[in-house]
Amino acid sequence: MSTTPSRPTPAEHEEIARLLPVPAERDRPARHHQALKEQLLREFRQDAAPAAAKPRFGVRRLTLVAVPLAAGALAVTLATNGASDPTPGAEPNAAVAPGSAGKAPAATPATVLLDRIATVAAAKPARTVRDDQYIHVSSTVAWSSQSDTDPVLRLDTPHSREVWLSVDGSKPGLLRERGEETPLAGALDKDGRPVDPVGNPHPTLNSPTYRFLESLPTDPDALLKKIYDETEGQGPGPDQEAFVTIGDLLREQLAPPKVSAALYKAAARIPGVTVVDDAVDAAGRHGVAVARVHAGERKEWIFDRKSLEFLGERGVMVEDTNWGRSGQVTATTAILSRGVTDKTGETPGRKG
Repeated sequence: MSTTPSRPTPAEHEEIARLLPVPAERDRPARHHQALKEQLLREFRQDAAPAAAKPRFGVRRLTLVAVPLAAGALAVTLATNGASDPTPGAEPNAAVAPGSAGKAPAATPATVLLDRIATVAAAKPARTVRDDQYIHVSSTVAWSSQSDTDPVLRLDTPHSREVWLSVDGSKPGLLRERGEETPLAGALDKDGRPVDPVGNPHPTLNSPTYRFLESLPTDPDALLKKIYDETEGQGPGPDQEAFVTIGDLLREQLAPPKVSAALYKAAARIPGVTVVDDAVDAAGRHGVAVARVHAGERKEWIFDRKSLEFLGERGVMVEDTNWGRSGQVTATTAILSRGVTDKTGETPGRKG
């Protein structure tokens, strides 16, 4: 068997050229800041629950903040039943083979796009962040929910959301959403109460802090192996769980540039990842998306077509199911700003 990565066909070359703008970031090396996700709103683990009662968003969540909130503040995600990926050409639930480390992924529109996005991310300067500060993310969000009496996913009205997350996890964060303020701590117990209300002293991939993200491997193969190892047995399957985990780490957080780049390159190694030419975030911004389909739903990471900045996410049904119809939007977010503040309730650049 040849170990040489397959080359893109002429049609794929044309598709890649159409999707991607001229790589302007090569003219401005190492001068931009990459701000990516911090703590996603962690939902209760629903993997063992009846699918009709506790749906999952084609993955684990399009909810935000891994330093979780109180019960009820989370979006409900689409049930999967552990079904295999319907993506054409993707091996169902196929994890990265042990011998594949160090080998570049085959050239496809998705891998080329993710490599470009990683290049932009890596070129941005790392910022100095103190332990006593907070990561602040402002966004517009809308998620679907369902119930035992109504299994159909119903999309909420888009609304604003702000989150402040302790850089080192030593202090509680804050969520401001729907006119309410909710303290954020670390893990939640089965009743939705913070296990450790003082902060997030034991960060994980599902509940990270900025300092935790700084500690992640910057080699994409090592990083992906860590993600597969630490999420083993979780979610609908190893590949989909890895894709969701990376999306979670990119969303409501601020990650160092090299870690951000490694996350994008790791995602390029997950089977079944594709490109969506046009996707719209919760703020109405159009962009190009990296996506993966599972259980009839496509989860999209949306990027600005010119700057390749992460804009937000969207979930879209691609086939009819008991909980939704093809074309139905199941979740949507838009990241409006990211930054660092000295205290909760403060907006970057403005005190108070």
